[in-house]
Amino acid sequence: MSAPGKILFVGIGNMGWPMAARLLGAGFAVAVNDAVPERAADFVRQIGGIEAGDLAAAAADADVIITMLPTSKHVADAVGTLRAGLRQGHVVIDMSSGAPAATQAIAADLAPLGVIMLDAPVSGGVPRAVTGELAIMAGGEPAALDCVEPLLRAMGTTIHRIGGLGSGQAMKALNNLVSAGGFLIGIEALLIGQQFGIDPGLMTDVLNASTGMNNSTQKKFKQFVLSRQFNSGFGLDLMVKDLSIALEVARASGVAAPFSNLCRELSASAQGMLGPGQDHTALAKLSEALAGIELKG
Repeated sequence: MSAPGKILFVGIGNMGWPMAARLLGAGFAVAVNDAVPERAADFVRQIGGIEAGDLAAAAADADVIITMLPTSKHVADAVGTLRAGLRQGHVVIDMSSGAPAATQAIAADLAPLGVIMLDAPVSGGVPRAVTGELAIMAGGEPAALDCVEPLLRAMGTTIHRIGGLGSGQAMKALNNLVSAGGFLIGIEALLIGQQFGIDPGLMTDVLNASTGMNNSTQKKFKQFVLSRQFNSGFGLDLMVKDLSIALEVARASGVAAPFSNLCRELSASAQGMLGPGQDHTALAKLSEALAGIELKG
């Protein structure tokens, strides 16, 4: 398997755009496609590359196809469209936060064509996508991962090989489960402290100097909750999806996960209360509503 030179990047949303830009900056030839055609055209105008209007034709001309899409259903639909252009030796890397079982089913469908599928979801959000400092959780055949590692290195600084196909996506969902748990308990602590008379900003500083520190206390509370901006760039709808995937993995593994279930139910309740399209940091509004208190910046 030769080193990849041409990449078809499908899905240039909030995360996909800077990731594709990093690949271009690293010297790869990149064709881009998005469900919103104007977005692909804008990318080519602003960043460079080629607009891939015909997915099958673009796939035939590529060495590697990367998908960065909202759900595994979107990935399956995209692969179905470009499937006619796939050939022996192609590598498809799903970098979406997908469902492991769905990814394995797509891979099984592609295997008779001689196409190898890998999963490599990312963590770090838009800021680290821009700087190329994402954490990448990869699953799949070691030889194929060796081949595509240079392009992964263009997007991330830490590449963890988790195991077989789907293991990266399982790890990503479990990471977001831990993140959600830390966020929820931290917001409740701020609400309790504020009602007691402690300033939430001061509480955040103390947590960040103490054992209660986590990613949310460091990078979300002041920036997006206490500021009332709620615009971190990662959607609540996607958070609920990831928590649901984590629980699917728990059920399939036969592991009881009561706190995980509670995190998912609270997040889904916030989704129902706030409606679609909310930032995941708006989850704090559910805790505020339950407590009857609004956090003050």
